[in-house]
Amino acid sequence: MRLHTSGETELQAPAPATRPQTSRREQWATAALLALGTLALYLPSLRHGFINYDDNYYVTANLHVLRGLSWSNLSWAMRTITYGNWHPLTWMAHMAEVQLFGLNPAGYHLASVLVHLVNVVLLFLLLRAATGFHWRSAAVAALFAVHPLNVEAVAWVAEFKSLLCTTFLLLTIWAYREYVRRPDTGRYLAVAALFALGLMAKPMVVTLPLLLLCLDYWPLQRLPVPGPGFVAAFSRLALEKVPLLLLSTGSAAITVYAQRDIGALGTTLSLPLRLRLSNAIYSYFEYIVKGVWPARLAVFYPHPENSLAVWKVALAAAVLLGISFLAWHYRERRVLLAGWTWYLVALLPVIGVVQVGRQAMADRYAYIPLLGLFAIAVWLAAEVLPRLHVPRAAPAALAIVILGAYAWAANRQLAYWQNSYALFAHALQVTQDNSIAEDNVGTALVTMGQPQEAMAHFEAAARLQPRDFEPHYNRATLLLQAGQFAQAEREYQLALAVALDPVDAAHAHNNLGVLYLQINQPAAALTEFDTAIRLDPNQHNSLLARGTLEYEAGKLDAALADFSRAAQIASSPMAYFWLGQVLEAKDDLPSAARAYQAALQMAPGMAEAQARLNAVRTRLRK
Repeated sequence: MRLHTSGETELQAPAPATRPQTSRREQWATAALLALGTLALYLPSLRHGFINYDDNYYVTANLHVLRGLSWSNLSWAMRTITYGNWHPLTWMAHMAEVQLFGLNPAGYHLASVLVHLVNVVLLFLLLRAATGFHWRSAAVAALFAVHPLNVEAVAWVAEFKSLLCTTFLLLTIWAYREYVRRPDTGRYLAVAALFALGLMAKPMVVTLPLLLLCLDYWPLQRLPVPGPGFVAAFSRLALEKVPLLLLSTGSAAITVYAQRDIGALGTTLSLPLRLRLSNAIYSYFEYIVKGVWPARLAVFYPHPENSLAVWKVALAAAVLLGISFLAWHYRERRVLLAGWTWYLVALLPVIGVVQVGRQAMADRYAYIPLLGLFAIAVWLAAEVLPRLHVPRAAPAALAIVILGAYAWAANRQLAYWQNSYALFAHALQVTQDNSIAEDNVGTALVTMGQPQEAMAHFEAAARLQPRDFEPHYNRATLLLQAGQFAQAEREYQLALAVALDPVDAAHAHNNLGVLYLQINQPAAALTEFDTAIRLDPNQHNSLLARGTLEYEAGKLDAALADFSRAAQIASSPMAYFWLGQVLEAKDDLPSAARAYQAALQMAPGMAEAQARLNAVRTRLRK
């Protein structure tokens, strides 16, 4: 069926006066209903734990984050490109969560749900204000609230950054609308400031200046339908975005540098451009498929590399070109061209042309781009259904059925996020040759006290991706615990041969040092601990182990420096116990007593620390 091709734009037909009018009371009642629905859907996540994939890097094992908000940690957040991104606002948010919730995962999940809820309400209010359509805006926001593809961004603590950057994206758009209504320097600076905060949460919003051009076409209608005068108007509005583009360029440059620094960028040699382009084309298509029919969702989709069939890429390209042709042909129906362009542009930074990691796609990447497709679906349905002479209640009934189906699917997907084993075991069921899922199932099984079952998964992961660090490291650690020292040493060496992150390499060197201690090679162990500390000065375990060797060799000053540094990095009872030992050996009895007391405060049942404290107090009384 062909849509009408008259010269009317959507916002000119029907005229604003003929639109169904809703009161402010109805507006806030709808917003409250959207908020309550979102909260009800995601409340089960408050019973979920942390995930063994990235949650440790962002919260549970990140020493800076665990120390909470402080000037030194805020400085670190502003400077660090740890884990391949510069997103200081995200680090600060996690530090604030530690201050509020400690390591109770329920608090982190509640924060994620609340920010998603805020995004849903902001989207509704923004669309309603910009278009004047109440129920259409509510329907788009409801789709955004319950769509199963968005579960990953909400349920994964490490992806709080996706939610946060979307909040600032929506606030930036709100400020931009105010600027458009009453242009002045102050309002433009507010747009730039909010955009900068979004980039500081997650750099995925780098395309926002281009997305604002989409909004200039619809719903703001600052651009005419392509034809006479379009190029001049487009050039003027593009020039208006130049300061924002400069912010985007700076953020993109930092991100590329950070990803290259940790070796996360797929090189042309390991993943040729033709394979990246093929996957990008197919992924654009797959996001649409999963947007319509969200089945077989997984936390990680392995990159197909050279296994993607040519016919699949050709079919995907044909579909994308067909939709693009229709959006252009019916460009007078502004929502089609604007929504489709939004989808294509918003996905561009994460579509894989510049490959980061080994994933083909990720559900969380659809959180912002699908907004364009949601708007198209709702606006088209609202226009087409009345022309089919369906009962007046049919559109509302259809919306309820679709939203109910998506909410049911989202609830089912959310259940997989309750723990690491459920999440990655499900990923193994719905994907093929998934080394990441194999490795994380193994890690979960170790945590569950099933190391033998875990070993098979680590071996499968290493077989699928022999150049991945994690499976070799995890297999080596199990072999070390089992006393199979020769095999463990070999696996650690394999892990070091493919380690890209110096922190990963530091962990492997530390464990090799532990291995050499167990086979009575202290000199080799000391070399490994030295290397680990050189690679990662915050390597707490290596500092403790090296300090112990130095203490036993009578190098008390060196041992004191290592134990003091270890206690400064992480206030562990062992750090303070050994600090007490060194201070006692140096006859600094008052300081030794304080160190033992600090150890006992953290570990009241530490009998050896209590015995040494008693001995020191006896000596002090003489």
